[in-house]
Amino acid sequence: EQPPGPGAFDLGAQSGRWAAFQERHRLSCEEAARLLLDAYEYRGLVKHTGGCHCGAVRFEVWASADLHVFNCNCSICTKKQNRHFIVPASRFKLLKGADNLTTYTFNTHRAQHTFCKTCGVQSFYTPRSNPDGYGIAPHCLDDGTVQTVVTEDINGKEWEKAVKEHKTIRDMSKP
Repeated sequence: EQPPGPGAFDLGAQSGRWAAFQERHRLSCEEAARLLLDAYEYRGLVKHTGGCHCGAVRFEVWASADLHVFNCNCSICTKKQNRHFIVPASRFKLLKGADNLTTYTFNTHRAQHTFCKTCGVQSFYTPRSNPDGYGIAPHCLDDGTVQTVVTEDINGKEWEKAVKEHKTIRDMSKP
């Protein structure tokens, strides 16, 4: 018997189960491994998909089915009606449209307000409070994966004070 090639591994008695799993779900070996790793690493989370209005920008994000959404009253969030939930960067994947995104910054230039060049929708952005994560617009998620939404008002007009006093916002982008 030959040893497994580079990147391969011996599944021993599980090789039959692995092959049946791949066949049943019509997955390549890599797709099956990704599915199982995601299920293990993101236990208790749901894979949400979403994007902009025209469909040029698409993404997936692993988050709870029960969303904790911030309603900020700072100048830009008020103008855009930017309600969002925060996730670590490791749980966000841009599927398409990187070349169709443009970015707007102001004031400290820490927040990266990204939006579709075609339809103008901001479906996600990099928040000033969590530059190591993403703020996701729940209204840009596809139907079927969100169970509940709890909205929390945050006083973005006094941003520094609000973020300093908030007990958990900065930890929301930590894996």
